[in-house]
Amino acid sequence: MAQIKTVVRIIHQDYIAMGPGKADLLDSIASQGSISAAAKHMRMSYKRAWDLVTIMNGTFKQPLVLTAIGGSQGGGASLSPLGKEVLRQYRAIQTETEQFVFAKSQALINLLT
Repeated sequence: MAQIKTVVRIIHQDYIAMGPGKADLLDSIASQGSISAAAKHMRMSYKRAWDLVTIMNGTFKQPLVLTAIGGSQGGGASLSPLGKEVLRQYRAIQTETEQFVFAKSQALINLLT
């Protein structure tokens, strides 16, 4: 059976501002409450997660991820209101793109052996 795979990336100033991996990282930060825990959950290095957060925070008008320094309060990370909105919009674009491509590709898929 044939599969259709779409990848949506938003590129800004030579950086991938948002893509599937960054969206997954935002989801993980939201659910795990820290960049470290999100990276571990995704089997990603802490440095790589921070690098991706730095790119996202630097390419949008406001940071997508807010951090709190550790200590007695524990620290952590969360999505800013803009981060939640960017993630919501990106996921909607992904879904709509996949539906469109799937519908448009059926005639081509029918020509496969």
